[in-house]
Amino acid sequence: MYTINITGHHVDVTPALKDHINEKFDKLSRLSDQITTVQVTLLQDSKEQKAEATIHLPGKDLFAAAVSEDRLFHAIDSMVDKLARQIDKHKTKQSSGHNKPTVAL
Repeated sequence: MYTINITGHHVDVTPALKDHINEKFDKLSRLSDQITTVQVTLLQDSKEQKAEATIHLPGKDLFAAAVSEDRLFHAIDSMVDKLARQIDKHKTKQSSGHNKPTVAL
């Protein structure tokens, strides 16, 4: 199990936002059981909302950010989609043997 740290800059992190983030990251946890911690930052400028997240995996940190002019929920959804692609790519690299050490005989 992992922890999710949610912070907001110029945004009130409401229970609805927390629930939405937890729901989305539960879906990501099905892709990889190696997630140790997640840091989510929500930002609001005058015209746009932005969601950023860093996922910590053993030996790798994955980062994604997304911007929406409409709603913060849209930015969160887009950010999670980007992270899902990165996790899938990371798993593919791990299973293909790119990071396995070679043994000289």
